[in-house]
Amino acid sequence: MKNKDQYQQQAEQMAERHKAIQKQVTAADKKNPAKEAEKPMQAGARKYPEPPLSKQHLEKPGIEAEMEVKPMYDAPYYKGSDKLKDKVAIITGGDSGIGRAVAVLFAREGADVAIVYLSEHEDAAETKNMVEKEGRRCITISGDVSSRQFCFDAVQQVATELGRADVLVNNSAFQLHVSHFEDLTEDHFDCTLKTNLYGYFHMAQACVPHMKPGSAIINTGSVTGLMGNDELLDYSLTKGGIHAFTRSLGTHLIAKGIRVNAVAPGPVWTPLNPSDRNPDKIAKFGAETPMKRPAQPEEIAPAYVFLASPQCSSYITGEILPIIGGYLGG
Repeated sequence: MKNKDQYQQQAEQMAERHKAIQKQVTAADKKNPAKEAEKPMQAGARKYPEPPLSKQHLEKPGIEAEMEVKPMYDAPYYKGSDKLKDKVAIITGGDSGIGRAVAVLFAREGADVAIVYLSEHEDAAETKNMVEKEGRRCITISGDVSSRQFCFDAVQQVATELGRADVLVNNSAFQLHVSHFEDLTEDHFDCTLKTNLYGYFHMAQACVPHMKPGSAIINTGSVTGLMGNDELLDYSLTKGGIHAFTRSLGTHLIAKGIRVNAVAPGPVWTPLNPSDRNPDKIAKFGAETPMKRPAQPEEIAPAYVFLASPQCSSYITGEILPIIGGYLGG
C-alpha cells in the first residue's frame, strides 16, 4: 500500500481522539450523573393516577362499575367540532374502557353510537347515558362477536334503527395471561382467537355492505402485537394478526372508499387488566413504561376520532398508530 505509514499514523491519531472524548464524557458523567425520571409523566389536560394503583382483582368479563379506581373517560377538556356530524358509529366492547371513552368523544363530535358488548349490562347502560348526555342517540346490543350470525344481525339492527353505518370500531377483546406455555389450553387459545380475530372479521364483513365512500374501520391492536409479551402469547398473536388484517383490508377496500386503520395502545387502565392479573401486578400496571404510568381511556380516544374523521385522516389507510407511553432505549 502506497501510503501505509500515513494511514497508520492517521488511525493512531483518531484513536487518541477517541480516548480524549471518552475522558471528557467520563468526567461529565461524574459531575452530572444521568437521572431517570423520578415521577410518572403528566402531560395531559388534567392529572392521571399513578402507580401503585388498586390491587383489586375482577372476575371476567370485568365490570367497570365495580372498579375501586375508576378509569377516566369523559375528557372534560376535549371540545367537539362536528368531526363526525350525523355519522353512525358501531363500537364493539363499547360498554367500558377504551370503547366507552371513544363512544363519548364520537358523540361529542356529532355521531350517533351503537354499543355492542358481551354481558356487562350496567356498564353499557352508563355508556348509553353518557352518549345521550352529549345529545346523540345510542342503542346497546348484547351478544358474542365470535358468533357470525350475531354480528350480521347486530349490524342490520343498527342500520334499521339508526339508518346507516359509517364507522366501525372493532374493540372487543379477551385477554388472560399464562405463566407457562404448557398451561395455555386449546380452549383458552380458541376463545382468544374467536373473540379477537373472528370477531373483527365478522363485524367488518357485516359492516362493509352498509358503508359508503368516506366510511372508516378502526381496529384496536396492541403494543403486544408490535413487541410481543411472554405471558400473553395468544393475545399477542391475535393483536399481530389484527395489525396485518388492518394493512391488508385497508388496501383491499380502497376501491370502495373505505379506510381501515388501527390504534395500538400500550397499558391502559380498563377492566381488561384487573380481570387478568394478580393484585400485586395490577398495582404496578404501567409503571414499566417510560412515562411510568398507564394511560387513561380518555388519552387514547382522540386517536379514534382522528382516524374516523374524513376531515382529519382522508389520506390515511392501513396504518397502525402506537400509543404506548414512549420507547425504552437499548
